[in-house]
Amino acid sequence: MRWWESLTPPSRLLVIALAAPLAVLNAWAFSEIFAYFESLLVTVLAASLLAFLLNYPVSWLETLGIKRGLAALFVFLVALLLLFAIGVTLFPLVITQAQQLVSRLPEWFDSGRRQLIMLDHRLEDLNLPISLDGLIIQINDRLKGQLQVIASKSLNLTLNLAVFTVTKVLDVLLIIISTFYLLQHGREVWRSLIEWLPNKVQRSASNTLRLSFQNYFIGQIIIATCMASGLISLFILLKVPFGLLFGFTIGVMALVPFGGSVGIALVTLLVALRDIGLGVQVLAVAVVFQQLVENLLAPRIFGRVTGLNPFWVFISLLIGVRVGGLLGVIVAVPTAVVIKEALVEVRKARKDRNTVVTPSAELVQDV
Repeated sequence: MRWWESLTPPSRLLVIALAAPLAVLNAWAFSEIFAYFESLLVTVLAASLLAFLLNYPVSWLETLGIKRGLAALFVFLVALLLLFAIGVTLFPLVITQAQQLVSRLPEWFDSGRRQLIMLDHRLEDLNLPISLDGLIIQINDRLKGQLQVIASKSLNLTLNLAVFTVTKVLDVLLIIISTFYLLQHGREVWRSLIEWLPNKVQRSASNTLRLSFQNYFIGQIIIATCMASGLISLFILLKVPFGLLFGFTIGVMALVPFGGSVGIALVTLLVALRDIGLGVQVLAVAVVFQQLVENLLAPRIFGRVTGLNPFWVFISLLIGVRVGGLLGVIVAVPTAVVIKEALVEVRKARKDRNTVVTPSAELVQDV
């Protein structure tokens, strides 16, 4: 910082211009390395995230006097049983409703087209200078191609799932084994990584990383769980077709910032194809419930989850999906929070140093 402050503005611009190509080259090299070791990095990162989340019940059991090895084994087995129960009960129902939805999409598209035609006739009866003929023709032309694509994808869905399961079973086993190992020895691994940092920032860096990931993931999981359970119940009460599938989809998408809003828009569009009135009800109920969860429940439990401006959250998501795909989206926001906190600490240290080095005007006058 002292060296940077000693430079003149033209010199700073020259340094930035010289450093920019090196930064781009390093980013390209990092992306190539990530692509080469993508499978390994995804496995390690997924196991680390799971172990990070499961570490909280393990730590709570340790406070009750249970040894960490037994606590980690108990929590790990309970998590596996819960995942197995969800996979046996909820997941087959969601898959069944998804297949039924795909088979009924042509009927829903026809219903949407008929509703547009009826709306166009009503506009003509009211002598309004609005015509939907061009929109209806475009929808008819595009629906034919889209229906063929949907039909072909639905036929290959089962085969793709089977191939995915066979090819990824080894990765799943590695993630499970790595998660169990990190539950037992995660503290030693984390301490060995933190020791590479300077002694002055080890404690603050460790706390910042822990709190950033903790607030983000636990907050998003609670929001997604509340969204899924609440919307499934509301959609069933409203007798929305495929209410379980739609509520579950919105809940899963709510794990990512802005994902819940995108899921609500998608579900509203699909339901409106079948019935515009029901689609409006779905939109109103989903938006009101989302606002209640995000603005009342989550802040009361965890306060501000990220502390980031929504614009920077959006930018971090774009960078994450570009660099690491789905996994990059998952870790983009907490990583951005860590970077923000690091910059805040650097700025704070700089101000403190300037305050100590630069004497105040009153002190100079007294001298």
